Parts: sequence; C-alpha cells; structure tokens
Amino acid sequence: MNLPPELKYTTSHEWARLEEDGSVAVGITDHAQEALGDIVFVEAPQPGRKLAKGESCGVVESVKAASDIYAPIAGTVLARNEELGDAPEKVNADAYGAWMYRLKPDNPGDLASLLDAGAYEKTAAED
Repeated sequence: MNLPPELKYTTSHEWARLEEDGSVAVGITDHAQEALGDIVFVEAPQPGRKLAKGESCGVVESVKAASDIYAPIAGTVLARNEELGDAPEKVNADAYGAWMYRLKPDNPGDLASLLDAGAYEKTAAED
C-alpha cells in the first residue's frame, strides 16, 4: 500500500497535506481509489464553503460505485482542483498528486488529530 509518511489520513480514506502557505490539500488515498476502480467523476466543494470536520463535502464516482468525500478537519474551502472535472482518472494515476480541494484550516493544530501512515495502514487493512 502506497502511504507517504508526510501525509495525515482519516478512517474514511482521505489524506491531508499541510502546504507551505498554511493551506491543507485534501484527496482520497491510494487504497480508496484502488477499491473504487476506474474513477469517472469527481465533485469537490465550492471555494468559500465552510466545512466542519467529518462533513460530507463532495463525491467520487467510479464505474463500480459512488463514494462521499469528507472534510478531515474544519475550515474554509480555498480552491478545488478543476483539472479533475475533465480528467478524473488522474486520481487513479496518482492519488496523492491529484488533490481534490484545498482549505484554510480553522485550527492548523487539528491535523495532529489525524492518523499517521502506520495507523491508517492498520485501519485500511481491516476494510
């Protein structure tokens, strides 16, 4: 399982990466994209939307199923990855390069409450 150690993870299979500008990029894990299969549609939240931790804020659809995307921490959406509208398969090609949206965290310290790679690997293995 591909799990970059610098990322944080959720039990609902999102990853979060603190960017240099203080924003947090969010996407789905390699494990999640593999389980979904060929991704055909990504709907990320609109910029300006305020998200609560754990709130459903988007959808990923594959040839097999549709799955909600959840906010790993509370914050305000700054941007969404518009490239995924035309090329959702980028998530299958590189789950950690194809971020879905970026948010300004209400509290950057909330990232510490997320899972590290080792803890996520244990959780994902139980799926």
